[in-house]
Amino acid sequence: MWYALIDAHRRLTRAITGGQQDVCGSGPLTGAPLSMAENPAHAFNHWLLRSTCAFEQAPPFAIHSVFSNGGHIAVDETVVESLPTGTLRKFTRIAPEPAGKWPVMLCAPLAGHHAVMLRETVETLLKERNVFITDWADARDVPREAGLLSLDDYVLAIERFICAARAQGSPVHVVAVCQATVPALAAAALLASNGQTPFATVSLLGGPIDTRLNPTFVDRFARSHTLDWFRDNVIDLVPPTYRGAGRRVYPGFIQHAAIVAAHPERHLCLESTYWSDWLAGDAQGALQALRALNEYAAVLDMAECYFLDIIRVVFHEHLLPRQSWSVAGRRVATQALRDTPLCTIEGDRDDIAGAQQTHCAHVICDASPARPDRQLTIPRCNHYDLFTGSRWRDAVNPSLCAFWREIENAAQDIAREQGEVRRAKYSRRA
Repeated sequence: MWYALIDAHRRLTRAITGGQQDVCGSGPLTGAPLSMAENPAHAFNHWLLRSTCAFEQAPPFAIHSVFSNGGHIAVDETVVESLPTGTLRKFTRIAPEPAGKWPVMLCAPLAGHHAVMLRETVETLLKERNVFITDWADARDVPREAGLLSLDDYVLAIERFICAARAQGSPVHVVAVCQATVPALAAAALLASNGQTPFATVSLLGGPIDTRLNPTFVDRFARSHTLDWFRDNVIDLVPPTYRGAGRRVYPGFIQHAAIVAAHPERHLCLESTYWSDWLAGDAQGALQALRALNEYAAVLDMAECYFLDIIRVVFHEHLLPRQSWSVAGRRVATQALRDTPLCTIEGDRDDIAGAQQTHCAHVICDASPARPDRQLTIPRCNHYDLFTGSRWRDAVNPSLCAFWREIENAAQDIAREQGEVRRAKYSRRA
């Protein structure tokens, strides 16, 4: 088994760097000044840590404020609910909320990275509204007594988190990114089947709803290998010292290597930006690039059961689009979402989720003719551009905000009309 050996290597790396560059400690990720000229070893230590995935913990979100409408708005981070699978975090704007703007619940993908990789996504959304996010636990830190951590467990967790977010006061706009689109759509369908609609809309970004459509390399690779092959070749045991010691997992370092191999240009771009800013003495630019690099290197382990469930349900048996999926004995009936406003967004250069794989959700949800829907394909947009970078900020986010405003305005109009009807009835009685 490689896990124990690689973990020993990572511990040695932390010892060499003195642990002083830990992404959760002091320094760049907490906003402290970065002295380029005085600390050349500082940059090298960071490179060593992230290149070996040696961070002991994931970086914190550390979103203290956002710039919106010409001024800074303070942000407060709280934990709404915690489960063995993960935590629901809430980011609250410390300012009077704009009337009618409901919060967003961001369902982060569980695909090898910590949710902090969506930090820029959260910051952008916070410019207009409060944000919840699912922050999934690293399987290496979850004791085996907590259970297998299957795909069913994560669907049920999202279902519970949506209800917990709604209990904070307003219906939420559910947004799921990449792999999270599958369990999020299932959770929404289960809630709708029970007559519950704690969400105002559902938006899916670059997700593998039906991988039979225009399959990518990722889809073909997953489909062409058996579950036994994955079990024999990529599953390992969590070594001692971790709370999840003995748990069988798909290690984060394997996922990181696979991502870098599949998208070397993204990793190279992040590294080159950091080093060019560092050499130019641009402390602020290097600070931002370093944060992005550390978030990209913040990988986690996925439980074996969850990982193999994803392969089976999404890539082998296509249970969601075939309407054949049951979660904890409850059938996932996506038709229950026929009256839920649905938005799907794809990138025309996405090589992870193929064309129409996300848009097909409109078909399997059996859209009502009266339901406001959006199907958007963003030009010059790859998979990561859907939730980070200029395409996210300039194209994806404005489209989502316009969709949400339409729904909120319609809800306000209905509420106003209902209020007028009630007042008219009261006047006639008087």
